[in-house]
Amino acid sequence: MSAQSSRFNTARSTSWLGGGGGPPGSADLLDCVFRPLLACSKMKKYMALWGSLFFFVICVSLYLMMETVNMNSRANVRLADFDENDFNSIESQIHKVEQDIHKNHGTIREIKKILRHIANGDKSSITKLKHLFENEDLDDSNKDSDSIDDLWDSDYKGLQPQKPLPEVVIPDGVCPAFRTESKTQRKIRNAYDVIPFDNIDGGVWKQGWNITYPTNHWENRDNLQVFVVPHTHCDPGWLKTFVGYYQQQTKGIFENMLVKLEEMPDMRLIYAEMSFFSMWWDEISPEKRARVKKLINNGKLEIVAGGWVMTDEANAHYYAMIDQMIEGHTWLNGTLGVKPQAGWSIDPFGLSPTMAYLLKQMGLKNMLIQRVHYSVKKYLAKKKELEFLWRQEWVASTGLRK
Repeated sequence: MSAQSSRFNTARSTSWLGGGGGPPGSADLLDCVFRPLLACSKMKKYMALWGSLFFFVICVSLYLMMETVNMNSRANVRLADFDENDFNSIESQIHKVEQDIHKNHGTIREIKKILRHIANGDKSSITKLKHLFENEDLDDSNKDSDSIDDLWDSDYKGLQPQKPLPEVVIPDGVCPAFRTESKTQRKIRNAYDVIPFDNIDGGVWKQGWNITYPTNHWENRDNLQVFVVPHTHCDPGWLKTFVGYYQQQTKGIFENMLVKLEEMPDMRLIYAEMSFFSMWWDEISPEKRARVKKLINNGKLEIVAGGWVMTDEANAHYYAMIDQMIEGHTWLNGTLGVKPQAGWSIDPFGLSPTMAYLLKQMGLKNMLIQRVHYSVKKYLAKKKELEFLWRQEWVASTGLRK
């Protein structure tokens, strides 16, 4: 009896919990309780979803409204920046372009006409064609020169230092250079038509130039004077890192420089890269700084170029070339108060006339260039034209002594 009763109670309990039994009306009671709760939960989900969507739409609308207002304000500002003179200037420039186009069309028609005469056997037309090209090149050169000079006069002429800086001291009695004016009038582009570039194996630096002199020439005369110019070139980046070069090589150069220049009265040193020099300057004591300034003031240490680095000239943009010069000269001005006189391009692979132009505008007087093709060096040396004024084809009013 007890076993049956136990089985009955277990079955009854299971049936009640499963919803299959229980007291009368229990299923209706559960349904009445949970159905509103489920409906309320779904309603909250929908309300949260619609609320989020509504908030997103409002944010996007506000962003679009603000963007429209900003665009309109910028457009109004741009239009307000232009006055009647600006529009007249644009109109005159457009008119000038139209004139150039008409002129070019006329030149093309003239070339076609001359070529027809040449095809018919008229040899004199070849001379006419040559004169036509020469006149066009001259007009273009003058036009470019005028436009560059106008740009400099209008935008950059007023950018002058408040007071002139003292130049790097070159002491008297040390390798005097007779500053004769260069008479060279040579278009180096034409020289490339006659230079063989044969790259002969043999002679000085294996370039086939056997330099000789009579050995008894100096016996009864003054001794031959050989000038050795101690100088450095320190790459901020090549095979090592900038810090690696400084710690392993450049710092030792500076420390030895300070000792040797003070020990040897006739010794001089040339230095160019301010990136390393400034790092060393920040580390040394005030006593060493005073010694360095004394060497500079006495002309024993000469700062050349004064750029942050020795810039590449073959593929560097002129913005970067100017920027690194500004960086170096700003440091020199604020720290040592000197202004270099000479440029120093001994390691760039490729030498640009732009660099000579920039140095001239910066107030430097001359520059030294090194990595020129051996055949070009030999050509200029035989004609005694290694010293020359480097004039750019695109601006005829400047030149820098090389």
